[in-house]
Amino acid sequence: MTSSRLWPAVVLLLITTWSWGGMFPVAKPMLDILDPFFMTLIRFSLTALGLLLILFCVEGRKAFNFEGRLLRLLFLGTLGFACFNLLAFNGLVHSKPEHGAVIMATQPMIAVLLTWVMRGLKPGAFTLGTILVAFAGVFLVITGGDIERAFGGGKIIWDLLFFTGATFWVAYTLGAQSFHSWSPLRYTAITAGLGCLSIALVSFGLTAVDMLSIPEWNTLVELRWSLAYLVIPAGIMGVLFWNMGIKKLGPINGVLFINFVPVSAFTIGAIQGHKITPTEVIGAAMVMTALIANNLYVRSRMKRSQGSNRDSEQNDELPLRPVTAKPDNA
Repeated sequence: MTSSRLWPAVVLLLITTWSWGGMFPVAKPMLDILDPFFMTLIRFSLTALGLLLILFCVEGRKAFNFEGRLLRLLFLGTLGFACFNLLAFNGLVHSKPEHGAVIMATQPMIAVLLTWVMRGLKPGAFTLGTILVAFAGVFLVITGGDIERAFGGGKIIWDLLFFTGATFWVAYTLGAQSFHSWSPLRYTAITAGLGCLSIALVSFGLTAVDMLSIPEWNTLVELRWSLAYLVIPAGIMGVLFWNMGIKKLGPINGVLFINFVPVSAFTIGAIQGHKITPTEVIGAAMVMTALIANNLYVRSRMKRSQGSNRDSEQNDELPLRPVTAKPDNA
C-alpha cells in the first residue's frame, strides 16, 4: 500500500489519540461541579444515541438484532462503559489527568496478561519484560518514585481505580472476539447503548438513596462545550476514526498510536499550568518505550513466522498472532 493511501489513516489515528488524551484534562474541572456518575450517564447517553443512529444509517435495522445474546451484550457493555468510566472518572476526582492517560496507554499490556489468565496463552519472556518496564513506569508516574507515598496516605487508591477501569475496558475489548461476524461499529454501538442502562441504574439508584442529586439544567448549560468535547471528538468521532484507521493500518501499526494519548495529556496539562515533574515524564517515557519495543518484537516474530511458512509452503496461518486491545471509546 502506498504512503499516499496510508496518510489519511495516520491522520485519523492521530486525531483520535489526541482527542482521547484531552478527555481527562477536559473532564477534570467539570468534576468540581458535576458528579462523575451523571457526567458519565449524560456523556454516553448522547454518544450511544449518535452511534446507534450512524449504525442504523450504515447497516440498517438488521444490525439491531441481538441474535439471542442480549445478556452477554449487556454484560460486556456494563464492563466497557459502566465499570470503566465510573471507575476512571471517580478516580479522576482525586487524581491527575496525566496519570489516567498513562495508565490507559498500558491497555495492550493488560490485554496480554488477561489473555494469559483467561486462555492460558503465556507471553514470551521479552513481552513479559516489557510489561514489567511499562508497569514500573506507571508506578513512577503515580507515586513520583516515593515508596512511602505509594503505600501511605491512601492517594494511590484513586490511580488504582483508573487501572481497574482500564482492565475492565480491555476485558470488554477482548469480548468483541466472540462477535467476530459483527462490524466494530455494530459491537460498539449496541454495547454502548446497553451499557448506558447500567450507568442509569447505578446513577438513579444512588439518587434514590440521597447519595447523588440530579444536575440542574443551568449546570449542564455551563458545561455544554466540555460535554460536547467528550461526546463528539472524544466519543463518536474517536470511535469511528479509530476503527477506520485500524482497518487501514492494521492492529499492529494502529496500536502504536496509543502512545500519543499520554503525550497529548501531558501537553494539555502543561498548557493548563499543571506541574509536570521529571519523574512523571520519565515514567511516561518508560511506558511508551515498552509499548514500542514489544511492538517491534511482535513484528520480528511475525516476519520470521511468515518466512518459515513460505519456506515450508504452508502459508495458511501464522503461528503467532499478537493480542492487542484498542479503546473503541474512551
